[in-house]
Amino acid sequence: MSDYMNGTGIQYHLHIKKGDVGRYVILPGDPKRVPLIAKHLEDAHEVADSREFLTYTGYLLGEKVSVCSTGIGGPSASIALEELSKCGADTFLRMGTCGGIDLNVMGGDAVIATGAVRMEGTSLEYAPIEFPAVANFDVVSACRHAAIDGKYRYHMGIVQCKDSFYGQHEPDIMPVSYMLNNKWEAWKRLGVLASEMESAAMFTVASFLRVRCGSMFFVVGNQEREKLGLENPKLHDTSLVIKLAVESMKNLIEADRRHAND
Repeated sequence: MSDYMNGTGIQYHLHIKKGDVGRYVILPGDPKRVPLIAKHLEDAHEVADSREFLTYTGYLLGEKVSVCSTGIGGPSASIALEELSKCGADTFLRMGTCGGIDLNVMGGDAVIATGAVRMEGTSLEYAPIEFPAVANFDVVSACRHAAIDGKYRYHMGIVQCKDSFYGQHEPDIMPVSYMLNNKWEAWKRLGVLASEMESAAMFTVASFLRVRCGSMFFVVGNQEREKLGLENPKLHDTSLVIKLAVESMKNLIEADRRHAND
């Protein structure tokens, strides 16, 4: 690959270099969430601000931890994963919002992804469609224990990833409505928990890079519950999933330390 940064070692999109980030990284989509998460770290400071990628680094339990926004969707999320990995990161936790699909998933709940439906395009440039997009077990386990310890209402299972937000919410106006509606019905029958836009690409890229990656989400609402006239709270305060992500990262750090001493 051409060196667009003239030998400086600075990554082209994120504008970070080795030493700027820790091995553990929390990945929100929205740059505005980065300082909110960084408040939970010690001695956190901004290390780079480029395009949709805002990066802070601080310490958690004495371990260097970073927070980096990815923007929306698989293309930018995969760039973040690639460039953070080149700078030494190897453990990633995506946190963000999702929309419920399964009727048991309600606004305000947390969803921990164990795998993702690859209904997006980015992962196809890394692996054939037969390859599964699966979350790392260590990350999933850390998230589950954080949810249990915090007494959060949570769900674990498969999420669906897409590239078009409005293809989900206004499928009938799309030229390929027949495909969108049929596949949505399949996800419902298969018990898919929720819909979002990054995990399938991130899990696939992480498999290629041999790094650990997981995802957790705050449920904004559930369009299937709304269609049926069921209770459907619509919530936007992500402080719950921020706290859950931080506690999950603490669990990961502690588990890694225990394993290192085995």
